[in-house]
Amino acid sequence: MALIAVGGFQHETNTFAPSKADFAAFAQGGGWPPFTEGDAIVPRLEGANIPAAGAVRALHAAGHRTVGLAWAATSPSAHVTTDAFERIVGALTSRLAAAGPVEGVYLDLHGAMVTEALDDGEGEILRRVRALVGPRVPVVASLDLHANVSRAMVERADGLVGYRTYPHIDMAETGERAARVLDATLRNGKPHAQVLRTLDYLTGLPAQSSFIEPGKTLYERLAVLEREYGCTLSFSPGFPMADIPDCGMTVVGVGPDGEAVARAADALTRDIADAEPRFRMDLFTPEAGVARAMRTGSPGRPTVLADTQDNPGAGGNGDTTGLLAALLSADARDATLGLLIDAASAKQAHALGVGARAVFHLGETSGVAGHVPLANEFTVETLAEGTFTCTGSMFKGFAMKLGPMAVLRRGGVRVVLASRKVQAGDQAMFRHVGIEPIRERILALKSSVHFRADFEPLAREILIVAAPGPALADPAAFRWTRLREGLRLSPLGPAFHRT
Repeated sequence: MALIAVGGFQHETNTFAPSKADFAAFAQGGGWPPFTEGDAIVPRLEGANIPAAGAVRALHAAGHRTVGLAWAATSPSAHVTTDAFERIVGALTSRLAAAGPVEGVYLDLHGAMVTEALDDGEGEILRRVRALVGPRVPVVASLDLHANVSRAMVERADGLVGYRTYPHIDMAETGERAARVLDATLRNGKPHAQVLRTLDYLTGLPAQSSFIEPGKTLYERLAVLEREYGCTLSFSPGFPMADIPDCGMTVVGVGPDGEAVARAADALTRDIADAEPRFRMDLFTPEAGVARAMRTGSPGRPTVLADTQDNPGAGGNGDTTGLLAALLSADARDATLGLLIDAASAKQAHALGVGARAVFHLGETSGVAGHVPLANEFTVETLAEGTFTCTGSMFKGFAMKLGPMAVLRRGGVRVVLASRKVQAGDQAMFRHVGIEPIRERILALKSSVHFRADFEPLAREILIVAAPGPALADPAAFRWTRLREGLRLSPLGPAFHRT
């Protein structure tokens, strides 16, 4: 039995996004549980598909005791403010120091955190934790599939273990895998070998899904290699919206036999390199996507339009209206768009009441240059308080508190408003306001991939739509300045060169 310190700090940083993550964002949670400290962490996360919850279960099942440090997460956005970073990491490390000697540390990290002052937020967290516990205490972290893994992260941790599904239906399971690596390290009495391999091209988020090719086959291959070489492998396609040198795709291998770990990581890296052409993707304009969805979708088998470039799960604010404008212009029928994050319009709807008709100025609240709210007359169809629990395989057990919500209708188009940012990844977000998703002809969802976990089974087809927004689907479209030299900006695309 060992005493294991448990903490976490998750943020996915889009350095091109319009809004930063301050401490208030973590205190509220943005769809995730809010900032929590000490003994309150385990009950706060219990039952949710969150890595730390899975890790704690596995550690306790292995006979270890745990002490809570601090845990925080919020929706992706631009940089984490220095104030937020220092307050949260300060809480984590001060509790670690106060815990006295611990025999291991588990951290629930993301891997793509950029702060106002740091390119590598996780590297700095691991540096501070390592400075407190010393070189012999094993430190293991779980990472998001979209981690931009740095050499510093690998050198400062004894094991990094990433998700292997996108949508991330295996978050808690990944925490369990990380806990098993930590337990094995303790039982062996010495650290595992760990290797890092990097690739030389970026991929857009919609192409990274493990539900489609080539990701599906690559993650199946990863599992085969693990069994063959007796190690733990992680393949991160990276988060291609962070203008830092460590942005990109990586493979991390961990295991007791260094030579076997290296061979497994090299084999998987070769497979990913060979898959480059298959990571290219088709994108639809809003008009083309709506026109096709009107032909193919039907109640009972809706066509899903993924409004990927305004995905709150990739740094968008969920407030752009390009796809909504296309639905209205085409006079779409049985169509629902959500979630549009617009607290002022939701407040207006609640003040007017169900059945009222009024002009609303929807969305575009984050001040993106050239974007103006969509002004039109809508009828208030439904009002709700925004408090419910998700039921889908990814967000299962997440207690949502989205503030006042409303459904507005114009013709055959409905738009679901929420007051707090979260991506449309769970059917409960629509059922809460009286909409049964399978009865729609068209579902326009502000999400890139996570919606697939709960919506793909009911969809006739899924179209990736490139409506205006800050979370660009094609990495080559960003104005990069700080990537590593020679990194290709998209599959088979142009290489980055500093000027």
